[in-house]
Order: sequence, then C-alpha cells, then structure tokens
Amino acid sequence: MELSMSGAALRTFSRCVTCLARIGSELVFQAYADKLELHTLNSSRSAFASVSLKRDFFDHFHLPTDAAAAASSTPLQCSVLLKSVLAVLRTPTAAIDRINASLPHHDASKLEFVIHCLNGLKKTYRISCTAESEVQTLALDRSRFPSRLAIRPRDLTRLLSNFQSSLQELTIIATEPAAGLPCVDDDIGGKAVELLSYIDPTKDDYDSRLHTQLWIDPAEEFLEYVHAGDPVDVTFGVKELKALLTFCEGCEADILLFYEKAGEPVLLAPRFGLDDGSSSDFDATLVLATMLVSQLNDGNVPQQAPTSAHHAEEPRAAAAGARSPAPENFSNHTRVWSELSGVTPKSHEANAETRAQKERNGRDRVLNDTSMLPISNAPCKLPVTDNANYIVQPVQKDRLEEPPG
Repeated sequence: MELSMSGAALRTFSRCVTCLARIGSELVFQAYADKLELHTLNSSRSAFASVSLKRDFFDHFHLPTDAAAAASSTPLQCSVLLKSVLAVLRTPTAAIDRINASLPHHDASKLEFVIHCLNGLKKTYRISCTAESEVQTLALDRSRFPSRLAIRPRDLTRLLSNFQSSLQELTIIATEPAAGLPCVDDDIGGKAVELLSYIDPTKDDYDSRLHTQLWIDPAEEFLEYVHAGDPVDVTFGVKELKALLTFCEGCEADILLFYEKAGEPVLLAPRFGLDDGSSSDFDATLVLATMLVSQLNDGNVPQQAPTSAHHAEEPRAAAAGARSPAPENFSNHTRVWSELSGVTPKSHEANAETRAQKERNGRDRVLNDTSMLPISNAPCKLPVTDNANYIVQPVQKDRLEEPPG
C-alpha cells in the first residue's frame, strides 16, 4: 500500500486521527481497492469509531495488483498505536508539503510515514505493527434505526455546556413531537426531547451530586427530528460524543444521531449539508453501546425511604409517568432544571430527618458486578455498557423558596 496526501486532505486526516485518539488507543488500517478505513475501540469495548477515506481523498493511492485482488475479500491490514501516529502528526500541517505512507505487504512489521516539509526538511517515521489487533469491524445499517435527530455542533456544544464537565453518561428521552413530555405544565409539556445527566445510583455521593435536566423543543434546537410511537430513552458515554463533536465542528458538518431504544446501540455520523454524505470523499461513524435498563421502566425504579409525611405518599415523578410542575419563571425555550423530581422545598427538619434515616439504613448499597461483553462481528448488535443492571433510586432536591408576594 502506498498513499500520499496534502493540503485540505492532510488537515482532515489529522482531525480523524485526533478524534480516534480520544476514543481508543489502537488504530487499525484496512486498505481496500477503493478506500482506506481507520478503526478504533475504546478500552471498555463500549465505543467503536470508524473513518472511511475514499480513493479520491488522496493525491496518490496504490495497491499492488495481487493485494488489490485480495483486498476485495480480505483487506490489507495493520495495527499501530495511536500515540505513535499522533507523534508523526506533531509537525504543524501548515509547515508540511505532503505526507507519504507505505506498507509493503500484509506481514510487514513496520508502517512507514515520510513527511516532506515546505522548508525542504524530510522526516521519516517507522511505526511497529502489533501482532494481533483486538479491534474488529462493525457494520450497522442506518436504515434500521426508527428514530434520528440532526443538530449543529455549536448547538450541541451549547446544550452540553449546561452539564458538569465531569459528567460521564448522558440520557436522551425522546417522544413524539405532537405529544411532548408528559407534564401538568403545558409550557414544559410541549417539549418532545429531554436531556438529563445520569449518575451512578450506587455511588456514596449520589444524593449530593448535581442532577441536570433539559427540556428541548426540536423545532428550536434540531435541524431534523424523527420519532414516532412510545417514548424511548438511551444512555451512553459523553467522552466519545464530545470527540465526534469536535471532529464535526472542525469539518463544518452537522451531527446525525440514530437510536432505537435502551439496550440497543446508537450511531452517530457527520452530515455534510443536506445529502447523505455520498458526495463526500470521506465519512465517519461512531457506535456507542447503551445502558440495558431503561430509565422509563417503572418496575426498575424502587421507592425511596420516606423523609417526611408529605413525601411518603408522593411517588417519584419518573416512576409515576408524570413530572412535577416547573417554576413559573421558566423561559419559553430550552429548559435547564437541576431537580430530578419534585419541586416541594424541604425544611431544615426534613433535611435532618433525611440524614438520620441514612444513618439508620447504613451504607448498604452494593455495586453490581457487571462485565463488558466484547464487540462481535454481528452486523447490527453492539454490547451494552457497564452499569447495565443499575437500579435508579428516587432523589429529592431542594428548591429555593420564593419570597412572599
């Protein structure tokens, strides 16, 4: 395999490698007769990222005749460490005239990069190939997903900025646009999509962590929103989402998110303009495993020990299938609300009673012993992530008391 790239293609290739490095640690090159594919898998085997570079993407792309014939069935493949490729791209792209890469044959032990700088300097890097790769190819048909949404990177960045930067998992709840989220308040009830932070309920600091929810009107925030039927939710990792977000922002492409239900994978991909990407000479996909247990499943939301006579008879809003009324000073646009359930203010005595109840119960939460299943070569299945058996417990949050009118 021999290839060469420069200019805009070189900058795009650098963005691709940077994006993949934020997801996994190993990079697999797979050369076909008409394209080059880059794959990586994260350490928990819950995220698979792939970049496809068509033949026209490169200034020069060549496979030997025998290798091209074999690539029709089995691609020419090698696996290297992503940090080694990042070291090659440490030279600023503005100072590079072109980059050449070559892999002599399938069993070659070194992948060679040659950088030709504008000042005449020539740099040669030879990266050792690993013996066996743990990254496997995963193919998902986008048409199998019944629901999808499209959003601009800057809008998604603005929405995510309302959450803590340390948040690891995010839940998306989708309903039909005409129905919206069930709520007694018509202002919030008209929002069809909800974003909320997911925090491990088995953690000791679960009650003290900040819980954030956003109610979103698809007509205001999304370029496209398709969903029909019952409400569904998916919970997935934020780190990998932000990696693709940065990539799409650099490529000036919108983000497409395809999803089905809890426990099924979600697929994210850039959208170039209004087409499906067929006119572009490169494409990228990110497949994320989702939590197996739905956050909308009433049977998986147990009742919390009552902390007051009033709250003892009041079920959790999510378990009851309806949400508590929102404060009257909410805007008519995207909502930011840090209360997971209920808006009834708690007094000092209620807080003291809560602490006493916790001391009586003790810290008897047990972390579920789950393990990540490996990604297989199945065309449309991805393993679920850790925390698959988490049980979400209700939580009550304080609200500032309004001054008397």
